[in-house]
Amino acid sequence: MEDYEYHDHDDFNDTYDYDYHTVCDKETVRSFGSVFLPVIYAVALVVGLAGNALVVVVYTSRLRLRTLTDMCILNLAISDLLLLFTLPFWAADAVHGWRLGSAACKFTSFLYSTNFSCGMLLLACISVDRYRAVAQMTGGRNGMGPQVRRQWVLVCVGLWAAASFLGLPELIFSTVKHSHHRMACTEVYPPSMARPAKAALELLEVILRFLLPFLVMVVCYCWVGRALSRAAGVRRERKWRALRVLLAVVAVFLLTQLPYNVVKLCRALDVIYLLVTECEVSKGLDRALQITESLALSHACINPLLYAFMGSSFRGHVLKAAKHFGQRISGHPRNVTEEPAVEIALNNRTQTQSHSGSEDQDTSTFTI
Repeated sequence: MEDYEYHDHDDFNDTYDYDYHTVCDKETVRSFGSVFLPVIYAVALVVGLAGNALVVVVYTSRLRLRTLTDMCILNLAISDLLLLFTLPFWAADAVHGWRLGSAACKFTSFLYSTNFSCGMLLLACISVDRYRAVAQMTGGRNGMGPQVRRQWVLVCVGLWAAASFLGLPELIFSTVKHSHHRMACTEVYPPSMARPAKAALELLEVILRFLLPFLVMVVCYCWVGRALSRAAGVRRERKWRALRVLLAVVAVFLLTQLPYNVVKLCRALDVIYLLVTECEVSKGLDRALQITESLALSHACINPLLYAFMGSSFRGHVLKAAKHFGQRISGHPRNVTEEPAVEIALNNRTQTQSHSGSEDQDTSTFTI
């Protein structure tokens, strides 16, 4: 979690310091954060917990993990939940300062950073799997053997390992520091490496948390979109609906993540070249980081809508659960109409299937 509290004029161990000849008083920045951040975090926590918890419950109790995308969506929901669980601690820190000790500071910072990174990497993995499904004309439903499932597990373990590696600096350098009459959880680097470490880590996060996933998503979804637009035997409105889903996925990622990473890039360049020399500019940059990081966190609330609720299988199970719940309350059956999936048929069935209604049959339909 980025620290907004400490901006001394002569010590680069305080997060994002500026070489002023006079001390820059940032009490207004702290006051803004003490009101703005708890409100935003509370909304994100309530909305995000509801959506992501439903995804985890449905996938673990009613749905089988048929594709790598399914497994990534489940891991994405878990990652978002772990990220959201850290928000009450950061809200309390914004209001009262950090009061839980250094160990809790390290663990919470590591948890936040790891799951933020993991979410971005999982989004890229989902786009790659959708590209692979279209490229192989299987819709991602073939190859359900144990060996394939083990490969899926290894992919997810690899993504979590990479995200944990990105979170190691938070675990190592985060500590509780006293400044401005309060305690805060922040990163403290050895004096000899403070400036280069800050700049390098900021740039690495921008590349691995934003630039790389965004480029992967754009390339994969452009290819998928081209395949969908050329699919034969599909009505134009259905093609456009499927393409709008892909556009929405990329647009939401860009709108929520780009402002935050632009601000982080500006701060990294400032650490390297000492570009900011005025107190008001520095305070404006701090406020911008508070606002844009809150916007970036909103992606954890939107992910269930974009990646789970648009899936026909997931929606079907939610509707069935709602139907059963309604029957229990009313005491008589009710009809629940399931919304048709956003699907594009790319090929005929890969195998001859019986019409037994088995859930495991291989189909040629690629579901957005």
